[in-house]
Formats: sequence, structure tokens, C-alpha cells
Amino acid sequence: MDRVSAFDEPLKKLLGGATAKVMAEHLDLHTVGDLLHHYPRRYEERGRLTALADLPLDEHVTVVAQVADARVLMFNNGRGKRLEVTLTDGHGRLQLVFFGHGVHKPHKELLPGRRAMFAGKVSVFNRKMQLAHPTYQLLDAESVDEAGATEAVDAFAGRLLPIYPACKQLDSWRIAKAVDTVLPSAQEVVDPLPPSLREGRGFTALPEALLKVHRPQTKADIAEARDRLKWDEAFVLQVALARRRYADTQLPAAARGPRPGGLLDAFDAKLPFTLTDGQLKVSKEIFDDLATEHPMHRLLQGEVGSGKTMVALRAMLRVVDAGGQAAMLAPTEVLAQQHHRSITEMMGELAEGGMLGGSEQGTKVVLLTGSMGVAARRKALLDLVTGEAGIVIGTHALIEDKVRFHDLGLVVVDEQHRFGVEQRDALRSKGQQPPHLLVMTATPIPRTVAMTVFGDLETSVLDQLPAGRSPIASHVVPAKDKPHFLSRAWERVREEVENGHQAYVVCPRIGDDAEDEAAGKKAKKKTPEDDGEKRPPLAVLEIAEQLAKGPLAGLRVEVLHGRMNPDDKDDVMRRFAAGDVDVLVATTVIEVGVNVPNATAMVIMDADRFGVSQLHQLRGRVGRGSAPGLCLLVSEAHEAGPARARLSAVAATLDGFELSRIDLEQRREGDVLGQAQSGVRSSLRMLTVIDDEEVIAAAREEAVAIVAADPELTRLPELRTALDALLDKEREQYLDKG
Repeated sequence: MDRVSAFDEPLKKLLGGATAKVMAEHLDLHTVGDLLHHYPRRYEERGRLTALADLPLDEHVTVVAQVADARVLMFNNGRGKRLEVTLTDGHGRLQLVFFGHGVHKPHKELLPGRRAMFAGKVSVFNRKMQLAHPTYQLLDAESVDEAGATEAVDAFAGRLLPIYPACKQLDSWRIAKAVDTVLPSAQEVVDPLPPSLREGRGFTALPEALLKVHRPQTKADIAEARDRLKWDEAFVLQVALARRRYADTQLPAAARGPRPGGLLDAFDAKLPFTLTDGQLKVSKEIFDDLATEHPMHRLLQGEVGSGKTMVALRAMLRVVDAGGQAAMLAPTEVLAQQHHRSITEMMGELAEGGMLGGSEQGTKVVLLTGSMGVAARRKALLDLVTGEAGIVIGTHALIEDKVRFHDLGLVVVDEQHRFGVEQRDALRSKGQQPPHLLVMTATPIPRTVAMTVFGDLETSVLDQLPAGRSPIASHVVPAKDKPHFLSRAWERVREEVENGHQAYVVCPRIGDDAEDEAAGKKAKKKTPEDDGEKRPPLAVLEIAEQLAKGPLAGLRVEVLHGRMNPDDKDDVMRRFAAGDVDVLVATTVIEVGVNVPNATAMVIMDADRFGVSQLHQLRGRVGRGSAPGLCLLVSEAHEAGPARARLSAVAATLDGFELSRIDLEQRREGDVLGQAQSGVRSSLRMLTVIDDEEVIAAAREEAVAIVAADPELTRLPELRTALDALLDKEREQYLDKG
């Protein structure tokens, strides 16, 4: 069996349909290769119990511990039974609860002194950590006579017990059994690393590394296997990126050089402020790229409010000066309209080329979105095809077949993670030659992540804020523990409005019929175990009503969310920008690009339901003028849980690069590349981008050298095979997906 057939063998052939189905649906594991790359999360040692005191809230955990005591309690006038079991590890304690018919078996088996593996989701009840209805497997000698337990004891006696990332439907020990079934296939896989590289770096062979990571005899086995598997992930990924970069340098593009006395010079001359050193430096990098005859591929990342739009606009004007057109792709209609408005305002009469009162050097700036009226749309399409419009700003509507350009020279993609590679490529194919590409992201990315996720793009960083930006103070408001803090939050909003400012209130949910219907369908699918779930997230429509009648009565409160009619959305945004609305209660539609300098306060409800970078983005909507900004993160999350730790981290720093590092450290496993994978499962299992900086840098160096010497990898068929496995048809170019 060669590498491909060994790794690509479907799991149902070896494990049976039922187990394979659960693995596919809940763990996204489909082939032998997928399962062999589903590495243990950690290893338990015989004689060493898990630290129960350190269990993470709301996570699915596997613990090995000893029963301290067990008691059956009656409730509901004797009609209901509850079994409470206390576990100990000598330092901490953990409570297990079983209800109803589920009490009988554990009551007989979980006797004081017994030792077992337990798996379940950690929750808090009466301020105590607990596992409700955990599954378990006994591990002590007394249970040897019981069916199926002998193997567990043997494995346990084998000293290092692998604990796998598991799910409610499939425990760690069942996954371990499945791995035992497929491990023999690991011996037949072909090694993707060139022998010279493997020997030069002293790596163990791949079949041996897989055996050692799943069934280590010693800790040294684990370290050796991890070193090898980490390197593979970094190296194969970097080879794929190096090949992409190489292919891009082979493409032709029209050079777009400077034109003295043109549109860009006229624009710079009328700017009422001086560009920052950072903006000038990054603009120079972009202009140098635009002047070459192969397409620019550049990632422009910067802090919220660092002036990325200004840099992108100057690049677009340079291209218009050189006879080309520029297209800016925004993820939402609200944002496309906002960009259109701010760009036409910045350009003034320069944005009215060919119109009465417009500048002779000017060009037309048109907007193209899906909800535009037929006449306006037809006019915009005509301006594009004739070349009358030098700049177009739009949503996905720009990608449709009907859209034709006169000479597309530059594509600017705003908020990279909202666009997949298909959209980016569809827009690029609209040029007679591939246009230059500038990708903007407002979520700062640590260097290593940029190297891994956007490794095919050159990176420019804007890390200083323009003059006139104000500091933003952020605080966590623990609504459950200290309700008076929430009352004070609304008082603060009132104070800001009384001082002539405005505020945002952000909620995770809309709360309309369409959403409730979808939630209802989900609820029907719920199983009895789900009853302990948290309440639904707070909704815009409900909160707006409560605020208008209660703590913010008398203020002008309006709502904004994604399911509103586009004209209504635009109307609300215009009135908010004009100061006719005091408080805007919105979903995350305001997350990027919305610019209202007079808005100084933001209250984020259920802040723990948002990711770190999203909170940072949202917070960037305030403090955009001369008055200081205030951001209040309202949460009912448990004080000791990871959600609160995340919020405290956001409150403690305004440095987006630092926050993205914290975010990655917290999300860790399986989710390292976050949204950058655009729905494709991350190929990184062992590598943590944030810790393995040296591995990534070294792998990149080797990859570049190999691709430069042999772009088609003709002399390295095994490496090609490994690449094809990473980039199969569904995952093709996933590196570029955002």
C-alpha cells in the first residue's frame, strides 16, 4: 500500500459504519490519515492524577481521578433520584452528578477508593465545578473481570495514557481503540521529507513518529515524535506557499508608474493633515510594487484606525493616474456605502470627473451593491466598461459575470477574512492581465501567523495611529455578580450624551422572527442533556426596547442590523453620523469601517460571546475624534472562567498585535488559524503558530530553497504527494482562502 492509499483509506472500512459516522460528523475525521493526525491532547501518567483545580469551564475534559465518596439524594417528594459523586486528586475536588435512570450503574460501580477515567463538560452549579452525566471507564484492578475493562487497565499500566481531543458522542478511550486499529497502516506511509533534509536535521522517520506520538513508551518518544510532526506541518505548508509565490512572480501585469501633476498629486495637495511616517513608508512599498511588471500581492495590516483606507485610496489614485481602474471589495453593504461616502468626501471635487463642477484631473467614484435600483446599477456598469469610473467600491456584486471593466489595474480587498479565494480570483480574472492585489486586514496578525496564513503575500504593517486619535478606556462589567455596575454603565452612557456625544450598544443577536424561527428549529434538535445550556444571547430588538423605556428613556435610541432593508440601514447610519441619533443599538454590522468621530461610548452586551479580535474591532469604533473613548464589556461569565480572562485581557491593552497573540494562545488547538481557513479544516494539528516561530522560519527557508531549485518538485515525488494530500480538490489553494 503506498502513502496515498494508506492515508486515504476511508475509516468506515476499518472501524465500521457507526463509529466512522460519529468521527466524520463530530470530529471531521474521514480517512486513516485524518485519524492518525488526530494527536493526543496530552498524556496521563500512572500514579499522577489530573489537577482538578485547573479544569477549564465549559470545555469537554477527560480526567483520571479517585472516588472520595458517593451518595444518592432524593428530590421532588421522593420521585426523583440524584447520585452525587465526589472525586479527588489529593489537591482539588470535583463533583459528578447523575439523574434518574442514569443513577443505577454508577451507584454500583463508583465506590469510594475506585479509580477511573471520566469524560464530560465542566459546568458550575452552586459555585462548584461539576460534570453532569459524565461517561467513565474504571481503571483499577477490581474491574478486570468486567467486560472491556482489561484492555484499559493494560493501557493504564503502560504508564503513558493518551488523552485525545474528544466529543460528547465519542470518548477519548474509544478514540484510542480506533487508533489502535489503524496504527498498522502507519507503517506503510511514504515519507514526504527529502532524505537529505531528514538526515541533516536528525528527524525520526514518519511511520516511527506516528507510532511514538500515539503509543509512547517514554516522554522522550513524545518529544521526538512531536518535533518531527511539527516540522512536517510547517514544511509542507511553506512549500505550498513558496510555490504559490513563485507562480505569481511568473505572471505578467501592467506596470502602473507615477504621473507627476496627476490625480494623486492633486489629492495629496488638498489633504488637510500630514500623513504619518508609517503611511508614507507603506505607500512607498506599495508604489514600488505597482511599478513592476508582475502582480503585487500585498497584505496591509494595521491597528484599528491607523489609516489603512487612506493608504489604499492613494494606491488606487496612482493606478488611475497610470490609465487603469481600481476596485475595492467590502464585506457588507453598510461598509461599501461607508467607504464610498468617506472616499468621495476625502476626494471632494476630484471624485466628480466628467461632471459639472468636477475637477479636470478627477475621476468618477461609483458604488455597486446588490440592492441598488436597476437604473443606478445600469449607469454604474456603463461607467465601468467605458472607463469613465476610475474607482468602484462594492460588495460581492462586483464579482458577477455582468460586471466588465475597461482596464482593471488594482483590486483592494477589505477585511481579508470575509472573502474566499474564489471571490478574489473571480475579481482578478476581470483584468486583461492579472491586476495588482492589496489585501487589508484590521485584525492585527502576529508575524508568524502572517507567515503561515498569508505566506503568499508580502506584508506591510501600519503600527502608529494618526494624530488626533483619543485613548479608549475599557472595563469589564460583571452584570451577574454586581448588577449595580450595569446600572452605572447606563448612567455613563447618559453622561456622554448629555456632553453632546453619542454611543453604541452592541448585542450578539437580532431577535427578529426569522432568527427565532431558526433558533426554534435548533431547539427541537436538542437532547435532554442540553437543558443545562446558557440562556440565548441578548438581542438588539429586545435590548433597544428595554433601554428606551428604562435606563435611557428620553434619549433617541435606534437599531441597526443586517436584516434591515438597505435603504433603512443607510438612513440610520446617515442620521447617526449627522448626530440625530443618540444611541445606536446594533449587531456587529458596525464592526469594521464605521466612522463617527462623535461616538465616544460603547457598551457590548454578552461580551463573552465575541472573540478577542472582534471585541478589539468593535471598540475601535469609539475614540475616533478628539474626546476620549469608553468601552464597557458587559458579561455574566463566571469570574474564574476562560471567558472572563479573555475580557480582562481585552480591557487591559489597546495593542491589537498583543491581543491577537493572546487570542491564539487561548484558542490553541485545531483552531490556530481561526477564520483564515475559511471553512476548511486546519491542516495544523501539532504546530502552534504562536510558539513555533523558529520551526516556521526554518521550514520557510528550506521550502524557498527547494522550490527555487525545482519549482515542479519533479525530483521529490513524495513531497508532491504530500502536497496533493494537503491541497486536494476541496482544499485547493485553501492557504489563500480567507
